[in-house]
Amino acid sequence: MLNFRSLWDRLHSSLWFIPSLLVTSAVVLALGLVEIDASGEWTHLKDRWPRLFGAGAAGARGMLSAIASSMITVAGVAFSITIVALALASSQYTSRILRNFMRDRANQAVLGVFLGIFVYCVVVLRTIRGGDEGAFVPSLAVLVGVVLSLVGIGCLIFFIHHIASSIQAESIIKSAADETIAAIDRLFPDEMGEAAAPDSGPKPDADTAWQPVPARESGYIQAVDEEGLIRFARGREAVVRMERGVGEFVVEGAPLVAVAGGGPPDDGLADAVANLYTIGRQRTTVQDAGFGVRQIVDIALKALSPGINDTTTAVTCVQYLSAVLARLAARRLADPCRTDSGKLRVIVRGANFPGLLGEAFDQIRRNAEGNVAVLLTLLEALEVVAGRTQDEGRLGAIARQVKLIAEVSRRTIPLLPDRASIEAALARHMKRGVTWTIN
Repeated sequence: MLNFRSLWDRLHSSLWFIPSLLVTSAVVLALGLVEIDASGEWTHLKDRWPRLFGAGAAGARGMLSAIASSMITVAGVAFSITIVALALASSQYTSRILRNFMRDRANQAVLGVFLGIFVYCVVVLRTIRGGDEGAFVPSLAVLVGVVLSLVGIGCLIFFIHHIASSIQAESIIKSAADETIAAIDRLFPDEMGEAAAPDSGPKPDADTAWQPVPARESGYIQAVDEEGLIRFARGREAVVRMERGVGEFVVEGAPLVAVAGGGPPDDGLADAVANLYTIGRQRTTVQDAGFGVRQIVDIALKALSPGINDTTTAVTCVQYLSAVLARLAARRLADPCRTDSGKLRVIVRGANFPGLLGEAFDQIRRNAEGNVAVLLTLLEALEVVAGRTQDEGRLGAIARQVKLIAEVSRRTIPLLPDRASIEAALARHMKRGVTWTIN
């Protein structure tokens, strides 16, 4: 299942998979319609509507040639527009959102339609014969080619509108936020194996001897077969501790996991562990909700840079981050110690709420010094997130963020009138019914 999900994510993120399917479908459609024409079952339609189905070989060839040449030209223009949009988005926002453009089903489908119509026309053209060649004109296939050309015109209009909409900051940020929220819904509160209750399940001994298992390649950990790790640990009567978690970078030869018990490590053990990990050149949201947060933060940082100075985009990023964290705040995250039949099997290195909260707000806060709008939006976002949880640990993490924002605002915004809205937001945080301990 892990390999299938990772493969599907790679295919979904490519610009060739959906177009290839559509081109293949166009070839099958062309061959099928030509065979139907050759069977003679549609001859009565030509006699009944001669103006619609009665094109000669020369006319059919000319029409399909014009459609084919037009569609391949439009496909080239569409590819050019896509590349320009990718370059613009990369320079204006961040290169990490290019994956979202490539995953866009609309872009993939439109490119596939243009190429599919071209291939359809070429296949049908190959079957047309003049009088000296044994006259054959697949009238139904030619008519469908005309209909497909109209579909192509509609797709071109839609494509131009879609590209113009998709490169807007709000669309890009919402796309990243939606993908992140979907990852949170999928990953939490799902647990692998049986999650031990906090501080109640078996814990490793302090003097446990851990044997490191090195990584076989360098890259980002995209996914881990968590159930497979439990089965692996059970089979060796061992305990596995993850040294690198999903979303982290691992260097070839560096410890990937550590194993306690089950005999000395060997090549077979390293191979078995490597098969449970998916390592690639970039992070994905298959099991890494933090990557979605990272994308939105990068857009905000680019907006706050002196060269761009786009406060509105930064505020929008913080607002969508509040939606992501509000969804996470209400979810139960699994305990790191995972058991199987009452025995400790795996110690997970995974996401936690304070870590994701810090990843979302720390760098934005540091780059928003003196920016009243962004600092105020950060406080409002924390207020929303705090209202979604009653967990003291999470409220404490939120309180620490509030304290840091208060210190930044009072240090970098000297005028009290400019700071009035921020002070009002801080007062609302202080009036909340929960007592927060700020370390």
